[in-house]
Amino acid sequence: PRISDEEEKFKHFFRVSKKTFEYICSLVREDLISRPPSGLINIEGRLLSVEKQVAIALRRLASGESQVSVGDAFGVGQSTVSQVTWRFIESMEGRAKHHLQWPDAETIERIKAGFEAAFGMPNCCGAIDATHIIMTLPAVETSEEWCDHERNYSMFLQVVVDNKMRFLDIVTGWPGSMATSQLLKFSGFYKLCQSGERLNGSTKLLPNGAQIREYIVGSAAYPLLPWLITPYERESLSTAMVNFNSKHKPAMLLAQGGLAQLKCGWRILHKAMWRPDKHKLPSIILVCCLLHNIIMDTGDTLQPDIAVSDHHDPGYKQQYCQEVDTLGQSMRNDLSRYL
Repeated sequence: PRISDEEEKFKHFFRVSKKTFEYICSLVREDLISRPPSGLINIEGRLLSVEKQVAIALRRLASGESQVSVGDAFGVGQSTVSQVTWRFIESMEGRAKHHLQWPDAETIERIKAGFEAAFGMPNCCGAIDATHIIMTLPAVETSEEWCDHERNYSMFLQVVVDNKMRFLDIVTGWPGSMATSQLLKFSGFYKLCQSGERLNGSTKLLPNGAQIREYIVGSAAYPLLPWLITPYERESLSTAMVNFNSKHKPAMLLAQGGLAQLKCGWRILHKAMWRPDKHKLPSIILVCCLLHNIIMDTGDTLQPDIAVSDHHDPGYKQQYCQEVDTLGQSMRNDLSRYL
């Protein structure tokens, strides 16, 4: 069915359909009704409805426009936009977290089948990448650790996505000055995979007799590990290696695509953020990731016109991690022979 112009405008303005908007309201309703702070009164002296509060918060996250201009659009002041958005974020963190959890075994099998059907990669559970969320920090807070290699102040976000670019795991809150591989090692995800508590499901027996365990794919910025398969990087590549890289690359680019979707959809993450509270920023990032998944989980659509090539980190150079685990190496060779 064709969507009406009104629906289209609504979706462009809030990034979600009316149905998804109502679902989001149902998640946060109790929190937003229960304790309205004194300031949440609009110009006519009426309390803001839950719908209006959600509309203000979504518009602020979707547009990345200043609190003043978002307030103007809704007839409320800057401080109201600030309070409403923060309360929405706090509520979503608690009430929507079931939209971002590591999948159960049955879902993982579906994801693996999806990766294999699309890219020929057997037993692959996801793709990993990281992006910088840029901030404009006031002079007082300019500490070197937050200044990254491109001289921006930024916070890092690492994501693992499935075959449909839905987020399965995120890590944020760390300074953007870290190397991508260092962020990986500080993440809970890494610790779970290393200790065998994650990516520990069924192995796949290949026709050539090799046992392939569960793994994710990532770029050359990551170490080659038994559960994290990176491309072959060296001067002279054999035909088999080139062929492997050509299958690996589109699977790996899904994580970039997910991050491009996130930043283009929720533009508060795309524009340099003016003096964000470093303690609140991880929550803002998480809620934008939750909203990305909610759009997918409610059968709503992500924006169609975002090319994966619109790289989510313009101006950042490719990093290279030289670290190679021998088990990872033999697993990559087994995959390469099979492909």
